[in-house]
Amino acid sequence: MGQQEKVATSLAGAVSEEISASLTAVDAELAHRYPGDPGTRQPVHTVYVPGDTFTSGTIRSWGDQALKALDEHAPDAASFAAVLGIPDELAASVHDRVRAKLEREPVEDLRIDFEDGYGPRSDAEEDEAAARAARLVSEAYGNGTAAPYMGIRMKCMEAAVRDRGIRTTDIFLTGLMRAGGLPDGLVLTLPKVTYPEQVTAFVRLLEAFEQAHGLPSGRLGFEIQIETSQSILAADGTAAVARMIDAAQGRATGLHYGTFDYSACVGVSPAYQASDHPAADHAKAVMQVAAAGTGVRVSDGSTNVLPVGPTHQVHEAWRLHYGLTRRALARAYYQGWDMHPGHLPTRYAAVYTFYREGLEQAAARLAAYVAKAGGDVMDEPATAKALSGYLLRGIDCGALDTGEVARLTGLTRADLDAFASPRRGGLTVTAP
Repeated sequence: MGQQEKVATSLAGAVSEEISASLTAVDAELAHRYPGDPGTRQPVHTVYVPGDTFTSGTIRSWGDQALKALDEHAPDAASFAAVLGIPDELAASVHDRVRAKLEREPVEDLRIDFEDGYGPRSDAEEDEAAARAARLVSEAYGNGTAAPYMGIRMKCMEAAVRDRGIRTTDIFLTGLMRAGGLPDGLVLTLPKVTYPEQVTAFVRLLEAFEQAHGLPSGRLGFEIQIETSQSILAADGTAAVARMIDAAQGRATGLHYGTFDYSACVGVSPAYQASDHPAADHAKAVMQVAAAGTGVRVSDGSTNVLPVGPTHQVHEAWRLHYGLTRRALARAYYQGWDMHPGHLPTRYAAVYTFYREGLEQAAARLAAYVAKAGGDVMDEPATAKALSGYLLRGIDCGALDTGEVARLTGLTRADLDAFASPRRGGLTVTAP
C-alpha cells in the first residue's frame, strides 16, 4: 500500500444540502415519470381475432394450424432452416423448440377485436359478442386454456364510434367481474389515438369502472395504438405520443404501431405499406424514445402477406415475416402482431434464433462483469442490465432454459431479475 492521501475539501456541507434541496422536485419527477421497466413478462406477439369468430378453441386451433403448416411445408429441422436461413448449428434446437411452443403455448397474447377486424354491427350484436367474449376469457383463465395475456381492442374515442367503444368496454369488463373478477393477464387496447385528450377520456372511463366496483385505483391499464401521423407529430411540432403517455397517468402499458393505418395516413401506397418502410421506422423511433424509461413498452406492427397457398408461396411469406421479425428484434421492438396461424412458426423461429445465437456471448459477458474478470469488452452497469434483460426475455418466451443460462452465467433467475430491473424482485447483487 502506498502513502495514505490527505483529503481536503473547500465547500461547506451547506452547499451540498442546498443543491439537494433545489433538486428535490426534479428527483420526484424523475422517479414518477421514469420508473423503468416493470419487470414483468412481455409477450413476443399479439394475435388479433375478430369478436364474432373467437371461441373457446381459438388458441388451440391456431396452434394446430401452425403445426399443420410446418408438417406440410417444412416437415423437418433441415428444411425449415433452409427456408429461413437459420444456421445449421441452431436448426435442430430452434425447430424442436418451435414445435414444442406450438403444442404447449401457441399464443402468448390474444386480443379479441371489436374494431377494424370486427367492423360496424348492430348494437344488439356487438353487445352479445362483448358479453360472450367476457365469458369465454373468464372460462379460459379458469380452466387453464388461456393465453398468458388476453383482452379486447374496443372501438376508438372518435365521435362516430365513441359511445359504442365505451359500451363494449363496459360490457366486457362487467362480464369479467360478474364471472369472478379481472384476470391478471387482462389487456385492453385503445386504437386510433390522435390526441392526448382521448387518452384522458379513456382514463376517466376506467376510473369510473374501478369506482363502480370498488377496485383499487389504477387496476386497469391499457395499450395505446399509434395509427395516425398526428399521434407522432402534433400540430405544434411536439411529439404527441409523449403527451399521451403522460395523459395515461401511469396506466399505459404499451404503444402499438399500426402498420397499415399509419402508412395510409402519411400517403404510402399500398404496395409499399410495411413495417420496414422509412415512415414506419421514423414513427417507431419516436415511440421508442418517448417510452424509454417510462415502463411503457413498444410493439411493432404486422405484415399482411399471409403464408397460404402452394409451398413456394408459403416459403416466400415465411421468409418475409421471419426477416421483418428479426429486423424488429435488432431494433429493440420485442413484440409484434401476428394476423394468421401460419405466422406463428416464423414468429417463434425468428425469436428463438435471435436469443439462441446470442446466448453464449451474452452469458459470457455477464459472467465476466459479475466476476470483474475483464475481457475484450468493457461493460458497464447499463450493459449488464441489458444483458440480463436479453437472457430473461429468452427464458420467458421459451428460447432459453433457466438451467442452461445458470450454467453459463453462474446466476439464478433472481440474480438476473435484480440486474435487469429493481422492480422485478428487489434482490441486491454485488456488481462492479
